[in-house]
Formats: sequence, structure tokens, C-alpha cells
Amino acid sequence: MSHSMTGYGSSARVFGGYIIQFEIKSVNHRYSEIVLRMPREWTCYEDVLRRRIQRDVKRGRIDVYISKEQDDASTLPFVLNSGVVESYLRAAEELASKYGLEPSLNAKDVLSLPDALIPPNPSPADNSGGEDWEKVLIDGLEEALAGLLDMRRKEGLHLAADLEARISRLEAIHAELVNLAPKVVSDYRNRLKGRLAELLEGTFDEQRFAMEVAVFADRSNIDEELTRLASHFAQCRALLQASEPVGRKLDFLIQEMNRETNTIGSKANHLALVNRVVEMKAELEKIREQAANLE
Repeated sequence: MSHSMTGYGSSARVFGGYIIQFEIKSVNHRYSEIVLRMPREWTCYEDVLRRRIQRDVKRGRIDVYISKEQDDASTLPFVLNSGVVESYLRAAEELASKYGLEPSLNAKDVLSLPDALIPPNPSPADNSGGEDWEKVLIDGLEEALAGLLDMRRKEGLHLAADLEARISRLEAIHAELVNLAPKVVSDYRNRLKGRLAELLEGTFDEQRFAMEVAVFADRSNIDEELTRLASHFAQCRALLQASEPVGRKLDFLIQEMNRETNTIGSKANHLALVNRVVEMKAELEKIREQAANLE
């Protein structure tokens, strides 16, 4: 089943006096790129979170945002972080004695300094309770990731349906090319014979004429290109039903189909055939744009 590279998921957890918000979104990218943004004290969990994402997402740019805020409903009060406050005060005294500055820290200043107040529960960076925090983060990420994957799956179904419809259109044009190919030589034979008859006025060389037509037929033969195109169409349909990421393989096949179509166009010396080639190239460009969204 094909998956889109575009999706979004979110979740929330309440733990340790905090509300933790998880947001994950993905967009198109040629390779796999995961960007994690979260509080600094949780960077020790970055590797395990990244591996969890890589298990289910193989391609695309994945942006993950994890934030926390104090839970207003929590009854846990803040407590003074005595060790940090004492360090701030010693630093203020050292500045005053070394540089002749007047120490002007008051209680409000001290309480506004980072980590001066902390909740009584263990910090996520502490060894105590670390496993609990890791589980909370993994569970929250997995819920958000499930939403992302569901959106990618649903959009992938729409993309696959659209691509299959466009491949059907390519197959219809291909069938027209197969029917037109023999007429190219016969039309050329009739045109050439008429012109030679006018120019030579009765001195027509049938053997030389046959050789000229044979050379043209060999030069304009597109059977090989048509056969490869039919094979590429079948491979595209098989890829759209595959359970693995198919975006890069589809991109390669589209390039090959473009190459075969260009070759047919360069060999064509027939207006109807050239018109079909133009239609096929326009349809291939639409397929290329859609396939760029698939994982």
C-alpha cells in the first residue's frame, strides 16, 4: 500500500506536574530527515525517539515538536532549589568583591533566575524516575505518530488511485501508438511514390523505391520502445500495490518512460503519432508531480 509523505499527528500527556504536548508533521523530501525539537533536559532520549520514528517512516522530512508547561491543575507546589540559589548568591558576591559592584539581588531577582524554583517531583534528567519519563515520551510520540501514519495512509490511497487512472490513460495512448505504427510506413510509401511519379514522369525505379522505403521503415521502427513502455506500465501498477516505500522506484520508472517517449517522438514522422506522443508526455509530467508525494 502506497503512503503519502505528507501528514500530521498530535497527542498530549500529563505527568510529573507537567502537560507534555507532542506534534509531528512530515513533508516531501528526497531522503529521510528527522528533526527533533524539545526541552534541553530531554535530549538524552533523542536517540530512542528517533529510532522509534525511523521504524515506521522511511522517507520524508519529519519535524517533531515536544513541549512542556506547568499543569495548573497540579497541587504540587514549587520548592526552592537551595543549591542553585546559593551558587547565584556566591557569584553575585564574587562580582561585587572583584569588580567593585554593589550586590543588588533581591528575592524577586533570585526567584526569576533559571532553576531557582523546581517542582518537588524528580526532574526528567535525574536518574530517579528517568525510565518513567522515557516511557511517557515514547507513549506520547507513538500516539502522535499513529495519527501521522493514518493521514499518510489515507492520502496515499488517493494518490495511488489517481496514478492508476493516469497509467490507464497512458495505456490507452500506447494502444493508439501500436495501431498507428504500421501506418507510418505505408503512408510514407504512398507519399513518396506519388512524389517520385510526378518528378520522374514514367522513369520510376521500383527497386530503388523499395530500398528507400525499407530504410525509412527501419529508421522509424518504434516496436522496441512500445514494448518497454508496456513493461514499465505493468511495473508501475505492481509498485502501487506494494507494502514498501516505492517513491524512488516510481521516479526511476517515470524517467525511463519519458526516455522511451522522447525516442518515439524523435523517430516519428507522422502527425497523428506525434500528437499522441505530446499527450503522453503531458500525462507523464502529471504522474511525476503526483509520484513526488509518495514515500
